[in-house]
Amino acid sequence: MGAGALTKDVEPAGAERQRWLALAEKALAGASFEEKLVSHTDDAIRIEPLYDRVSGAEPLVRTNPRSPWIVSQRVDDPDVDRAKAQVLDDIAQGATGLSLVFEGAPNAFGYGLPRTAQALETVLEGVPLNRIQIRIDTHPWSRPMADWLVAFLSKRRSDPAKLNLSFGIDPAAILAGTGRLRMSIEALQESMPQSLAHFFSMGVPGVLLEADGRVFHNAGATEAQELGIMLASAVSYLRMFEKARQPLVYAAPHIGFALSVDQDQFLSMAKVRALRRLWARVQEACSIPNSTANIHAETSFRMMTALDPETNILRTTISCFAAAAGGADSISVLPHTIAHGLPAPFARRVARNAQLIMANESHVDHVADPAYGSGAVEALTADLCEAAWAELQAIEAEGGVLSSLRHGQIQQRVRTAAARRDAAFKAGERAIIGTTLYPQKSERPVETLDAEQRPAFTEGVVLCEPLFPVRIDQSIGAAS
Repeated sequence: MGAGALTKDVEPAGAERQRWLALAEKALAGASFEEKLVSHTDDAIRIEPLYDRVSGAEPLVRTNPRSPWIVSQRVDDPDVDRAKAQVLDDIAQGATGLSLVFEGAPNAFGYGLPRTAQALETVLEGVPLNRIQIRIDTHPWSRPMADWLVAFLSKRRSDPAKLNLSFGIDPAAILAGTGRLRMSIEALQESMPQSLAHFFSMGVPGVLLEADGRVFHNAGATEAQELGIMLASAVSYLRMFEKARQPLVYAAPHIGFALSVDQDQFLSMAKVRALRRLWARVQEACSIPNSTANIHAETSFRMMTALDPETNILRTTISCFAAAAGGADSISVLPHTIAHGLPAPFARRVARNAQLIMANESHVDHVADPAYGSGAVEALTADLCEAAWAELQAIEAEGGVLSSLRHGQIQQRVRTAAARRDAAFKAGERAIIGTTLYPQKSERPVETLDAEQRPAFTEGVVLCEPLFPVRIDQSIGAAS
């Protein structure tokens, strides 16, 4: 099974390009064209200075293209009463989704809601569930939480057909982010089909299993690595559904994706678009009709800086625009002060309002696929598909995503990529404005909420060395 069907001929050619090349060579006055005008991504994907418009490509659209993406606010305050107040304020001010982050989750960054059914019910009290998407962030206890959420919905007598839910079950992200699972891999693989059949029989709508790439991105993975790992997770879920004797055509819509987007606007747009194309290719290989990928995007944690944190507002705004223009179904913007601690109301409001302005005033969602036909973005999309497919094939050859993680093979590739990137920053070959280029000499006071950081998941069976989120400013020593 190859990725040949994923690529398009997007390389500009002809007399016009030759004339442009001649003018460029003249302007360079002997300097190297390759060194001055050609760059490469972390996956060694070549980025040309000029592309022709593409014809023949297919536009890529969100799951629900007739409405804006879901503005999802992160709920991660250990103080449940304070979290409840945040939720009601977010909804009143325009948020259309909630990402519930519980303590111990790989993406909790040391905070998170208490891991109890009572905390879940308290936070959701008063929330209009028929018009607010509820996401449970990938968590070691996602499966019990799914039961708690279903019980809560039954108590509220909510109509399942009107709900938009994501239960955030992802064993691979849990194993990668904590090095542990609640049981052995073999026991998990035996028990999951029964659990899937149980939820199927209940008729609960929404995303049940989520392939989460954020853990890998924040630990330093390249774009293709993140995509390939997510795809390998999704393939493992299809196998679980098959073992549970559930038709794949009905199972595929219950698989969702969560990825990170950063300040590289065009590359992030291409990453979201590539994921849609890759998921369609997997379903084609399984001989099932294409179910549009349900994609949640969160702005990158590793790009957030502690020094001069207001620059993070610019970074997250670019990231959010890239996710929206790339076609993400829901987006969560990390508050700009998150590198300092639990964000206060002002930082949360800025994060929320950035999305609302893009959706309600800039109308970014009015074009289904803004990058459609763009030579540069289409080329990046196709090249990312090729590189991500190669990563998927490598993981499959290693026995699948869980086996590869258990033997440290994915971790080794991610850490190698992170070390290569850090070395480039330290050597001055790459720069980040405000971090390595023009950094602030002193730090202004930053408001955060009073909350104690908690360790990640420390229960269960130790199976491998975990990956930890590392901000770039930490790894290159530009700020602490």
